[in-house]
Amino acid sequence: MTTSFSESLRNATWADHQSAESEGYLTELMAGRLSEHEYGEMVAQHYFAYTALDGVSRELAGHPVAGRFVFPELYREPALERDLATVYGPRWRERITPSASTEALVARIRETAGWPGGYIAHHYTRYLGDLSGGQFIRMELQKIYGYARGGGVDFYFFDELGSLPRFKNEYRSRLDALELDENERQRVIGEVKRAYRLNTDVLAELFHTVRAAA
Repeated sequence: MTTSFSESLRNATWADHQSAESEGYLTELMAGRLSEHEYGEMVAQHYFAYTALDGVSRELAGHPVAGRFVFPELYREPALERDLATVYGPRWRERITPSASTEALVARIRETAGWPGGYIAHHYTRYLGDLSGGQFIRMELQKIYGYARGGGVDFYFFDELGSLPRFKNEYRSRLDALELDENERQRVIGEVKRAYRLNTDVLAELFHTVRAAA
């Protein structure tokens, strides 16, 4: 049997995915050893990254290839704004700045506006993770910090999608329907690996920041 592109993508990047999940910051966060404001540092970096990603999505909404992966119901900026207001208060914009690693990630995301395959790679890396392992993270954060809907972990709620398993299956079917030659398939896989590295760098810098402040 021929392996589907979504399966090839998952298999080729699984080690990168696991490396990102085992980063020290997430370990500390899930163990309940970080303050609410230290958690907010991750929310802030998400805000800058998703502002860039959703901005590129809007630019590419009419593209015949990339446009098939643009789902306005996925846009995260409003949810992240509510989360930041919950963590830091109404003047949250004065509290947050992008880290060097986040600036590198944002720059690469913006570069992919000129390459549909690259955009899909970053979209897949972030959103399929949010819809999968991100749901476990959300449940743990609710236990640790006592957040409810309305702010704190709204980033992880995707109510407009309906069934998350059904949506993920549809997303993978769209990946499998991409008409890519082998060279382009490998380019996209390489960009997913790069996306994981850039996102892991963000977490590593966060871990360094919270350890330095301890």
